[in-house]
Amino acid sequence: MRKIFSALVASAIMASCNDDSALKSASETAKDSSVTTSSGEKPQSEFADAKYIEMGKRVSQQFGAGDIDSWKNNFSDNVVYLWSAGDSIVGKEAIANYWKDRWKNHVDSLTLSNDIWLPIKVNRPQQGPDVEGVWLLNWHMVHAKYKTGKSLAFWVHIDYHFDANDKIDRAISYVDRAPINAATKK
Repeated sequence: MRKIFSALVASAIMASCNDDSALKSASETAKDSSVTTSSGEKPQSEFADAKYIEMGKRVSQQFGAGDIDSWKNNFSDNVVYLWSAGDSIVGKEAIANYWKDRWKNHVDSLTLSNDIWLPIKVNRPQQGPDVEGVWLLNWHMVHAKYKTGKSLAFWVHIDYHFDANDKIDRAISYVDRAPINAATKK
């Protein structure tokens, strides 16, 4: 169900945002604190400031270039990095060390393309583990070349949650790691 919802959201965004004016309008709406539901409360969620898109693009550029030292500066010290398979790493330095190892021993090059960005401010969690605050949802295509000589192309969906200091304190990566593990196995 989550995949269908994500696909519908992405399709709606692509269909409605043919230029920056729609995004700017959404950003202005998000800044207007008078936006309320018919019952007078703030909506469960709304568009967040478009500045998060630029922040996300910077994060992607740094990662795609293998610049892990700059990339890690976008994260809070106690960030949690989760994969859809249930694996996780806690802490900025531990995450940076993991990705430095991946770049040194497995990744030859990455090209990220066809990116889609959706900044959302969650005012009230709906249920379960969702967290209020600013989330940046991202979809992009990855073209990866590995040190084994193998190459892959695949889509990734990443959710970033920002703390009060605009640092990423939670990153969730939705990707099938089985083909990646097979391509990097020597």
